[in-house]
This record gives sequence, structure tokens and C-alpha cells, in this order.
Amino acid sequence: MSRIGKLPITLPEKVSLTISADNLVTVEGSKGTSSLQVNPLIKIEQEEGTVYVKRQNETKQEKALHGLYRALIQNMVTGVSDGFVKELEIIGVGYRAAMSGNVLELALGFSHPIYFVAPEGISIDVDTKRGKNAIIVISGSSRELVGQVAANIRALRKPEPYKGKGIRYLGEKIRRKAGKSASK
Repeated sequence: MSRIGKLPITLPEKVSLTISADNLVTVEGSKGTSSLQVNPLIKIEQEEGTVYVKRQNETKQEKALHGLYRALIQNMVTGVSDGFVKELEIIGVGYRAAMSGNVLELALGFSHPIYFVAPEGISIDVDTKRGKNAIIVISGSSRELVGQVAANIRALRKPEPYKGKGIRYLGEKIRRKAGKSASK
């Protein structure tokens, strides 16, 4: 039995989960609504605030899907109740970030500013009060979308190994390289 798949999913208060006849799972909460089309090999059962994900057979494909769909449904429940947050840190002289509406404006050492439009369902804030470096806070109800937006912003100027300048996840350690050494 899948160690992840056999765990029950408890629904918090103010979160409702509905399962349609064609295995479409819809989760509604205070942060929004999320839906997922579940493979017909996997069966979803709901009992008094608890959801169980079960498989019908012991085939390799069903074993793989069992834990996957349980994790996806758990992420949907967590997303609509609490939400997900990723934080990025901008390090470098002259590197700045500012929000104007839903557009993130970045100055990353290029000859031009970079504009990043937040997709629907994602909110981006810039926090400059935590220290000398600006911190970009990305939040939303979809774990996948929050992670993808954070990765897209980080890819605009990845941290380089010599001085460590660039955009990195908050708390990310960058392996530093030694620069040129003077010869005698």
C-alpha cells in the first residue's frame, strides 16, 4: 500500500469537497476554488470531513497514481484554506523590485527594466523593510502555480557563483567559487 496514498485527508472547517460522477474533484474554501480530474482507476470516498483515496487493483500504474492523487488533493485543500507562499531575495548593487498594479518591475543590472505580469490567481508583493535586500513574496492557492511563478522570476537573473548576485529563494545557499588568484 502506498504510504502517502493510504493517509486520510482531513477537511478543515469552511472547506467543502465535492466529487462528481466523472471523478471531478472540486474543493472550495476561503482562498478560492480548485478542481482536478482524477483518473478513473482511482476511487475517491468522502466521510464526515475526511477524504480517502483508494485504488481498485495492485497494478504498477495504479500504485503510482494512488499517492499522486492523494498529494494533489491534499495540496488543493491546503491551498484553498491557507494558501502557499514562496519568497525570493534580490541580492546585488542596484538591483531593485517594485510593484505597480499587478506588474512586477525589476532592475537587475541589464540596460532595461524587466516587467513581469502576475498570472491570475497569484499575488506578488515586494517587501523592502526586512533588511537591505528586497524580498519578493509570491502567494496563491495553487502550489504548482506559485512554484512556477517563483521559478520564472528566479530565472530572470539566477544567482552567480562568484559574487552571489541575482535572485534566489529566501534561505537558499549558493556554492561560491574562488575568483582569480594573483600569480607571484
